[in-house]
Amino acid sequence: MRIGMLTGGGDCPGLNAVIRAVVRKGAGEYGHTLVGYRHGWRGVMTGESIELAQSSVRGLLPRGGTILGTSRTNPYRTNDGPRQVLDTLSRDRIDALIAIGGEDTLGVAHRLDGDGVRVVGVPKTIDNDLSGTDFTFGFHTAVQIATDAIDRLHTTAESHDRVMVVEVMGRHAGWIATYSGMAGGADVILIPEEPFDIDEICESLVHRHQRGASFSIVVAAEGATPKEGTMELQTGEIDDFGHVRLGGIGQRLADEIEARTGYEARMTALGHVLRGGSPTAYDRVIATRFGIEAIDAVHQGDFGTMVALRGTDVVRIPIEQGVAQLKTVDGKLFETAAVFFG
Repeated sequence: MRIGMLTGGGDCPGLNAVIRAVVRKGAGEYGHTLVGYRHGWRGVMTGESIELAQSSVRGLLPRGGTILGTSRTNPYRTNDGPRQVLDTLSRDRIDALIAIGGEDTLGVAHRLDGDGVRVVGVPKTIDNDLSGTDFTFGFHTAVQIATDAIDRLHTTAESHDRVMVVEVMGRHAGWIATYSGMAGGADVILIPEEPFDIDEICESLVHRHQRGASFSIVVAAEGATPKEGTMELQTGEIDDFGHVRLGGIGQRLADEIEARTGYEARMTALGHVLRGGSPTAYDRVIATRFGIEAIDAVHQGDFGTMVALRGTDVVRIPIEQGVAQLKTVDGKLFETAAVFFG
C-alpha cells in the first residue's frame, strides 16, 4: 500500500514520535510505502510531498516539532480545496491517509472519509480537549514546562513582593492551566470553563496578603474570560477554522490587579514555549503507541477510525466520535484546585 501522512494544526512535542512509529512498522514490518505531506492539508492541496523511509525517521523520538511541517489550512474553506485534495491523492496513488491533528484537522479527515478517502486519525492537541481520548501527547510536556516556569516565578515573586500572572495555552479548555496551576502551587487559576470576576480575584489576593503572604501566583488560560460586564478584553484575527487568535489576557489581568489592589504585578506569557522542545518520556510512549495503532488500523483496513487512549489501553473509535464535542475541565478537578486558592 501507499500510505500518506500529514500533521496539521499547532505543533506539539510527540508528533515526530508518531511519524517514526508509523514509518518503522509500516515500512519495516508491513512493507508499505509511506508518503509524507508537508504543511498539513495545505501540502495535500498543493501536492507537496516527501518519501518517508526508515532512514528518514532515525533520531526523531526525542525531537520536538514535526519534520513534515504544519499549517492551519482548511480545504473546505475554498471552493476547489476538496477537489485539490482528492486530485493529489489520486495522482500520488495514495491508498490510505493518516491524519495527525486536533479537532480541526480530524474534522477535515472525517469529511474526506465521507467523500470516499480511506482515513485513520491520530489525536493531537496540546490543550487535551478532544473528547474521544483520555489524554493526548504533548499535553504532559506542556504541563511540565509550565510547572517548571511557575516554580521559578515563585522565587522572583517572593523576592520583589509581586503578583505574578502566568498566561498558558488553553483556548476553550483549561487543562494546562489547571494541571500546572495545581502542580505549581498557584493561588488563583482562571480557565475558560469558569468565567471570573476580577473584583473577586482582587479581594482574594488582598485577603491572602493580609494574612501574611508577600506574593501571589495567578495562572490563566489564554481563553479565560471575565463575567459579562466585569472586564473588557481585546479581540483578534480569525483563522481558517473560525478561531480567534488569542493572547493578551495575562497582561490585562496584571494591569487590573495592580490598579485595583496596589500590589506590583507582572505578567509572563509562556505561549509557544509550551509547544517547543523535547517531549517527556510519557508523551514519547503515548505518541509511539498511537502511531503503531494507526498503522495497524490502516494495514487491517479499519478506516474512518481514530486511535485513542482509554485508561491504559490504546483503542480505536469512529473519527466522528473523537471530534464530536469539546472535553472541558472536570468540575470536581477544579474544585480540588480551588481548595488552595487565596
